[in-house]
Amino acid sequence: MGAPGDVIDGRFELVDRLGSGGMGTVWRALDLVLHREVAVKEVRSAAGRDDPEFRRVLRERVLREARAQARISHPNVVTIHHIVDEGEHPWLVMELLPGHSLARRLEQGPLPPTEAARTGREVLAGLRAAHAVGIRHRDVKPANVLMRADGSAVLTDFGIAALQDAASLTMTGEVIGTPEYLAPERIRGADLPASDLWSLGMMLYVCVEGVSPMRRSTTLATLAAVLDEPVPVPHRAGPLAAVLAALLVRDPAERPSAERLDRLLAAVARDTGSAVPPDPTRLDRAPASPPDLSPVSDRPPSADRFGTPPPPPPPPLPPGPAPRPDLPAPTPLPTPVPFPPHAATPRDALPTIGPLNGSGPHGIGPDRRRKATALAAAAAVTALALLGIGRYALFKPGTDGHSDGRGTASPTVFVVSTGPGSPSATPPPGPTGTSQTDPAPTPGTTAGTTGAPGATDTPAGTQPSTPAAIVPGGDDPAPGVGRWIAQLYSEPESTGIAARDRRLAAIHAEVPEAQVLRSGDYASLNPGYWVVYAPGPFADGRAAITFCAQKGRTTANECIGRYLSADQGDYGYQCTPPADSPGGRCRHT
Repeated sequence: MGAPGDVIDGRFELVDRLGSGGMGTVWRALDLVLHREVAVKEVRSAAGRDDPEFRRVLRERVLREARAQARISHPNVVTIHHIVDEGEHPWLVMELLPGHSLARRLEQGPLPPTEAARTGREVLAGLRAAHAVGIRHRDVKPANVLMRADGSAVLTDFGIAALQDAASLTMTGEVIGTPEYLAPERIRGADLPASDLWSLGMMLYVCVEGVSPMRRSTTLATLAAVLDEPVPVPHRAGPLAAVLAALLVRDPAERPSAERLDRLLAAVARDTGSAVPPDPTRLDRAPASPPDLSPVSDRPPSADRFGTPPPPPPPPLPPGPAPRPDLPAPTPLPTPVPFPPHAATPRDALPTIGPLNGSGPHGIGPDRRRKATALAAAAAVTALALLGIGRYALFKPGTDGHSDGRGTASPTVFVVSTGPGSPSATPPPGPTGTSQTDPAPTPGTTAGTTGAPGATDTPAGTQPSTPAAIVPGGDDPAPGVGRWIAQLYSEPESTGIAARDRRLAAIHAEVPEAQVLRSGDYASLNPGYWVVYAPGPFADGRAAITFCAQKGRTTANECIGRYLSADQGDYGYQCTPPADSPGGRCRHT
């Protein structure tokens, strides 16, 4: 390790140590040629691993950091001046920022929402510059944000960034990042630009609340919380709460784009007391009631996406299932304002619309996902113990490998009222009819009425073997696996049945074919959402977005093609507009 007075590459004299991290030590140094102060990063493993293969991978990763940052020229990204690729480990020479890190600033207390929004915009600007050249940061957190003397934020430490189209340097099964800031899809194996936005949202939450909402006493518990537990309602966020609600959703396709997020943060930073005006191209087609149903708007969404409806408070919820013994209980979060009792309830205690997950060999429902989640998190902790270093390995949960997920039984169909006066309906008669329990059903909506003529109650401990869907009119079957749909919107299950039905009614007015499915019934979708969709049939994702274009839905916020299957590996089959030049993966192979 270097020491004060050492001269690196015959040019950079180490003055004093500024700090240490998972990838080395940062020094204040003097450039003896240009007579200026610089920051020099001595890159070496904090765990002291010195095997040749690890040193080779680390050196390549450092070179990639330098090349990544050299491709970015932006005031909110730290500038890299030089790299020294000699000796037993490399050194990076960077711009020296005389301020301190955001983490150090937060030691003095939380930020006001307006200041947090300004900082968030600056970090977002740096991320947008990185994403524009194909770079993902993958570890956005307060410790990696430096503050200039004027208070502006600078994003640093791209040492774990992933360059698109470059060979992966991450060792097999290894996921790099800080567990409490990781996006859920990163843990599951996906690597998307939207993952950086989740991390930014989690960082902003910490900025205003002063606590990390996903941090638990162990890495296993933290990973389980990130994957499965609702984000607690922020109490100090003020106007920033709605922006956090938009960012901290587990489906990356439902997070706002970077452009829209910038507008939302700008509105909070100005503290105007009003939201950014909605997109008029959608507003003029929205139904008259209620006004918040427009699928795309620059207005921050309601903060009830955290799982707590806005006042007045809802009636008491019926008790949910008992907590699962195989998942650790969340550690109480320190906060001066107590959360509503149901805000921090583990996901297993949330009310549902009954057991919709499959019970047979083709089942792909929430219980199977939770088991996969627990196994995945357990793998992460095992890898930590084996590696003994600051990184951790997490293996993506798989499927049974022998089923194509195609069920043979008839689907259970629910009928949803799309307007006042619509009669209630019951599940279709026959041996596959199922009685579902719906806490506090919406008037005019029937979700499987127990004892209804022709319906057969499901015996205790069993579930229907096929996915269920909400179908206006009740004539069309739920979609099976192995097919494309046009996803028009996804509503978190935590917002309740009434919100789901209002959303369906609004979209159904524009797209009469619209139906709803439960995302947890398909392994290729993220669980926890009601997905409003058009069933097609569509030959591929491009056909789905072409259908949407004919309905006037021409942006990814209004429609994307999604592939339904029993394989989590199919999550990446998402086809985005425009139809004449689609993005993503539009044909299943």
